[in-house]
Amino acid sequence: MARRRHLTPEEADLWRSVARTARALHSHPIQNLPPADKSAPEKPAPEPLHHAKPRLPKFTLGEKTRTPERRDLAPTLPELVGQAPLQMDAKTHGKMTRGKLSPEARIDLHGLTLAEAHPELIRFILNAQSQGLRLVLVITGKGKRRDDSGPIPQRMGALRHQVPHWLRLQPLGAAVLQISEAHLKHGGSGAYYVYLRR
Repeated sequence: MARRRHLTPEEADLWRSVARTARALHSHPIQNLPPADKSAPEKPAPEPLHHAKPRLPKFTLGEKTRTPERRDLAPTLPELVGQAPLQMDAKTHGKMTRGKLSPEARIDLHGLTLAEAHPELIRFILNAQSQGLRLVLVITGKGKRRDDSGPIPQRMGALRHQVPHWLRLQPLGAAVLQISEAHLKHGGSGAYYVYLRR
């Protein structure tokens, strides 16, 4: 860290002569340096309290860091899907989430890329609606666990996170009434029930 350098008396005189000839760009006045007092050394002005920097906690060299454990503050996928308002009959929704209703059709997107899965999903949902089907199952898979050693947490399962978003966008948003995570017997967190409009 560089040490603070103080002006010599000659430099202070030169600065004052230059400051007197300068024109102000703003309405506040130019602050002139006080005349150099050769008897007492200049002390740096204390920093105001509202600009005080937070102090680090005391530590010793070689000590382990005391950082809090990593947390993913984003809501989980079931929370996001579950936060959507209920658009369908509550009794039917309850049966569906308990696995009591059997899907009338299913599509397995597991193993496809996002670019391959999106048009397949659009085709499947629109065809199912045109055939008068109400409950379909979209299987996405849970995703593969990857090494997550970076500072930003990586979500597992690109399709699992993208499919609910696609189902809310056009052209599928007009066809879909409700999205829910599937019951364990139909794939659990690796699949979605999609309840279609008539």
